[in-house]
Amino acid sequence: MINEREQCKNTKKVSFITLGCKVNQYDSDAMRTLFIHRGYKPVEHSEVADVYIINTCSVTSIGDRKSRQVIRKIRRNNPDAVIAATGCYAQVAPEELEKMGDVDVIVGHQNRNKIVDYIEEAEKSEKTVNAVKDIMSIREYENLTVDPEGEVKARAFVKVQEGCDNYCTFCIIPYARGRLKSRKQEDAVDEIKKLVEKGYREVVLTGIHLGNYGKDLRNGTSLSTLVSELLKIPNLLRIRLGSIESVELSDELINIIKNEKRVCHHLHLPLQSGSDAVLKSMNRHYRLRQYKDLIAMLRKKIPNLALTTDLIVGFPGETEENFKETLNTLHELKFSAIHVFPFSKRTGTPAAMYPNQITNEEKKKRVHRVQELEKKISKEFRCEFLNKIVHVLAENKKEEYFEGFSDEYIRVTIKGENVKRGHLYSVIVEEVTDEGLIGRVIEEV
Repeated sequence: MINEREQCKNTKKVSFITLGCKVNQYDSDAMRTLFIHRGYKPVEHSEVADVYIINTCSVTSIGDRKSRQVIRKIRRNNPDAVIAATGCYAQVAPEELEKMGDVDVIVGHQNRNKIVDYIEEAEKSEKTVNAVKDIMSIREYENLTVDPEGEVKARAFVKVQEGCDNYCTFCIIPYARGRLKSRKQEDAVDEIKKLVEKGYREVVLTGIHLGNYGKDLRNGTSLSTLVSELLKIPNLLRIRLGSIESVELSDELINIIKNEKRVCHHLHLPLQSGSDAVLKSMNRHYRLRQYKDLIAMLRKKIPNLALTTDLIVGFPGETEENFKETLNTLHELKFSAIHVFPFSKRTGTPAAMYPNQITNEEKKKRVHRVQELEKKISKEFRCEFLNKIVHVLAENKKEEYFEGFSDEYIRVTIKGENVKRGHLYSVIVEEVTDEGLIGRVIEEV
């Protein structure tokens, strides 16, 4: 009989490097689960492993470049390892990855449930295993699940939707992830029940086009029906929603957010531009008046609602006047946080070929101007909570205090004795910082 030490010695090690969004992080966690079930041991990418999985990003040209850099570095440091590239860059540019000569397995956004088989096939082959297929022909959601190993955290991200049908002129994602595909509601609920049983207390619903969840299933399933089912799960303290397009925010979902204390009072509604001319050129499916009216209605209906957004500056043809319109819109709407990005040309998207491209220097200036404004208005937003009570889920301990997020998605340092991870506390805010809030525990909720 092989003793435990010998068995451990023979166990293959796998390491994951994840670039990009929270959806990618979930995909990596799901693939890690597949490796664990096949007897592999996950290790940090700083450790020596037999297999490296690089989950790539392609939302910007920087994402492409960083993906290649990571692959080259891993190969340089681990010449004998099996390296697999998966994710968005692998899906849209498998030929580029194959030409690099550093990748043994290429998998896009389908057949990831076979990733271990591809790795073991590559170990026996001298050729690159290129398993990328036509993503546009895939119409069913690939139901991967996460079985967390190791220390249980307070908050879990759960993917319930894949793909996008919007085709904004700047975005590569529909070509990388394909058409809208929704996870069956019972599959999502089952996974979240298991996570809660293991000790997770907050779930964040994620997807590429989350607001349209269920539309393709044609059976009455929607984001509001999913949230309603999740509210029936005992010991699930909080439900948080990922990014949602403003035009997909239903009355049913708004009422759930308003009336249910366990649904976080925070929405991330991408704006992308505060100029109608730019929105039209982007092929965004709303205009500024619609967006502003929605925000006004939400704040009237849910007074303590926090709103965050995404913004692209330097879109082709964006004039200084257009950009000032955007700054004025941001002043008016006063988001609690703004994620701003310079426009990035993506080969294969219409906007990459548009005339009147903005220089990189000008794009950097505009990003900086938005960031300076964001610092001011986000600090003003946080100051509104001084000497008020917020509810915080304790997540990570840093030095002597725990940190967590409030319902409004503000980072809060929690002072108090016997604070425990995964517990929800009422916290009185005593200090506002550039990073968040500092407060003292009043009681456990």
